[in-house]
Amino acid sequence: MNIPLTPLRCLETAADLFGPKIGVVCGEKRFTYAEMADRCARLASALAQNGVQPGDRVAWLSYNTHKLLEGYYGAPQARAIAMPLNVRLTQVELSAIIRHAEPRFLFYEADFSATAENLCAILPGIRAVNVDIDYEAFIAQGEPVRPDISSYDENAIAEVFYTSGSTGTPKGVMLSHRTVYMHALSCICSMGLDPTGVELHTIPLFHANGWGRPQTSTMLGVKQVMVRRFDPAGVCRLIQNERATSMSIVPTMANALLAFEGRDAFDLSSMKQIFIGGAAASSAIVEKLETAFNCETLVGYGLTETSPVVSSSRRKSTIVYAGDEDRWERQSVAGWSVIGADVRVVDGAMRDVPRDRTTVGEIVVRGDMVMDGYYREPEATAAVITQGWLHTGDMAVWDDESYINIVDRKKDIIISGGENISSIEVEKAIALHAGVAETAVVSAPDERWGEVPVAFVATKPGVELAEAELRAFLAERLAKFKIPHRYFIRTGALPKGGTGKILKRELREPFWQGQEKRVKG
Repeated sequence: MNIPLTPLRCLETAADLFGPKIGVVCGEKRFTYAEMADRCARLASALAQNGVQPGDRVAWLSYNTHKLLEGYYGAPQARAIAMPLNVRLTQVELSAIIRHAEPRFLFYEADFSATAENLCAILPGIRAVNVDIDYEAFIAQGEPVRPDISSYDENAIAEVFYTSGSTGTPKGVMLSHRTVYMHALSCICSMGLDPTGVELHTIPLFHANGWGRPQTSTMLGVKQVMVRRFDPAGVCRLIQNERATSMSIVPTMANALLAFEGRDAFDLSSMKQIFIGGAAASSAIVEKLETAFNCETLVGYGLTETSPVVSSSRRKSTIVYAGDEDRWERQSVAGWSVIGADVRVVDGAMRDVPRDRTTVGEIVVRGDMVMDGYYREPEATAAVITQGWLHTGDMAVWDDESYINIVDRKKDIIISGGENISSIEVEKAIALHAGVAETAVVSAPDERWGEVPVAFVATKPGVELAEAELRAFLAERLAKFKIPHRYFIRTGALPKGGTGKILKRELREPFWQGQEKRVKG
């Protein structure tokens, strides 16, 4: 028997097995899984009644809400393509995406009315719906018709996510029905998720680490709690009130939660698992989160192009930890591949580099969760998928247990006097200083060494940090050639892109303006 693989089956399973259970919490609103399935079906029907054709893009400009979650199922059920937009992008970036994708519909929150108006002016044929005013009336047009799963093409595109554009023009990553469904199964099989748990949607659903969760949590019947916008007090309050058991965060969120002085006033005892993704983490962050929340903390790795999860630092039966420090170190790296993903670290000739935790190569991936390509960009697709493997652009080392430790992005490796310097390694060392809130290390041109590392450091509130103190601190932890030559210490936050990652390109480019050598994007 061959039944199409589609995320619609995740919702169908939830409605059949967990129908009366509260499945979604959004502010004061609560919906059972039966109600969620009904609302998604009505959205799909309403879209079809309003002219949406198979393959049309349905865009969303919204914070985390139950309506955006419904869009993940309603659009594909209408045989259209769900396209959540990053609300943190600039008008220029969003305009470029709208011109490229040409969506048929744009659902937007009232907070983004001005942006939506400008986007509609770019694409006059687009139909815009203010979800704070017109959404309920819109879905009321539809019928709660259960989808005929057998009639869907599992190879049709279900979702398109545009990359943040921090390293160039945003590209639309295409994920088919099959790809999304297989990713959900992979996470369920690999991550030890608790079907009786309560998932806090802490990361925006337009972010890779956010949109990888809705299908997984839905299929398991997990109660999903929407966090409209992240703030430490609000997150702690939701953990306490909803008895949340798991959440996914990026390192900047982790630092904010750890720095939140009011954390001890909340009952956080329900938490069982915290997942970190989106950027490199340190063993110190893992240790502090486990201590603060008294729960397991794991790091995961993936890309928009891989749905996203391809590896995690979960326990492996062949590894015996030497102690807590060894365990925290293991749990702070990219870890080993999830079921369904083949992950390798290779040299320029696609040969595996030695598994000695020293030799650096590029991570390549193949598997059921890898994208179907970049939307309307076959040349860009061919440039990153060769010999059946996706080139991630992430540089790493690995060991004989297939544990992968990312040392840098390919473009961020600093080659100084012939020595390769991992900016991530230097950043982790700087972050160990008690006065540092966040840091980024980039390259700058140097007449003698070709290029050298320079550090941007944001201090914690009320902390004064001198360059000499930081240099002395690093001298005990890094080889001399790895220590930054210049320091830019500030009290304000470092610039970040739409996904919350520090914009290294913005920090790096001023050093290289007018230079003939510019190999890093």
